[in-house]
Amino acid sequence: MDLKDQIKNAVIEASTTFRDDQLKAYQKALETENNPRASWILELLLKNAELAKKNKTPLCDDTGIPHVLVEIGKEASLPANFMEDIREGIKRGLRELPGRPMAVKGNAVERIEQRKGLYKDPGMVTPPPFIFDELDQDYNQDITRIHLLMLGGGPEIRARTYRVFHQRNHQNILDEVSNYLKKELPQLGCTPSIPAVGIGRTHLEATTLMLRAMAYGNLDNQTYLENKLTQTLNSFTVGALNMGGTVTALGSLIKIGPQRASGVRILSVRPCCCMEPRVSSFDYYQ
Repeated sequence: MDLKDQIKNAVIEASTTFRDDQLKAYQKALETENNPRASWILELLLKNAELAKKNKTPLCDDTGIPHVLVEIGKEASLPANFMEDIREGIKRGLRELPGRPMAVKGNAVERIEQRKGLYKDPGMVTPPPFIFDELDQDYNQDITRIHLLMLGGGPEIRARTYRVFHQRNHQNILDEVSNYLKKELPQLGCTPSIPAVGIGRTHLEATTLMLRAMAYGNLDNQTYLENKLTQTLNSFTVGALNMGGTVTALGSLIKIGPQRASGVRILSVRPCCCMEPRVSSFDYYQ
């Protein structure tokens, strides 16, 4: 199978199928939830996921914006048309899915104002610049690992990248995250959430770390900080679809990068909705 078809299939899988760790987190939430209304919502979300996977239909009407993260092994090589093939595969995937037509027509100002309307072709929804990374040493170094993320609009509206004074205490960072999400999760509506957090030196780095947390993180293997944040969020009793209950967050995904000698940390927080992270990953061999 060529790269274009692999990317096409990744778009469809990410859009229609929960990851295994995500599915298990939902099943665990259903076992622990004590609010009947919230339990009913969790059952419906699991049923929705079952039908979406079976019928290869989108998990959500907001099919999202494709984002690409690439991990390159030290002994791997990329073909000259690598990025072009990925973009073409995304187009094919969005058309076959189909994705929701969201691409705006016009020049720079016209696109901002949405003056000329939308393209009807879902394939016109193009990805932002790709993120490239070194492959972890635990993987075979002659491969390239590609992650395809579909990011919905609701979490983007509630996301934030900003500076925080850490005061040499990691708890201040966690408190800032949880206090922000305490305000945003009820307004997000589409809970339970899996918040993604990146902590870096610049706004670009923090946002990249947040996306890496979504792509590389695993709800089956939570760190101390991830567990602590999840426990705090669940104490807010927002519950599924803001119905109240014990499960507001299914888990947390946190990625911490290098830090500079400063009293400031740059924090990127994204309250992923109940369908996210929508991600598909595969190994590519040249």
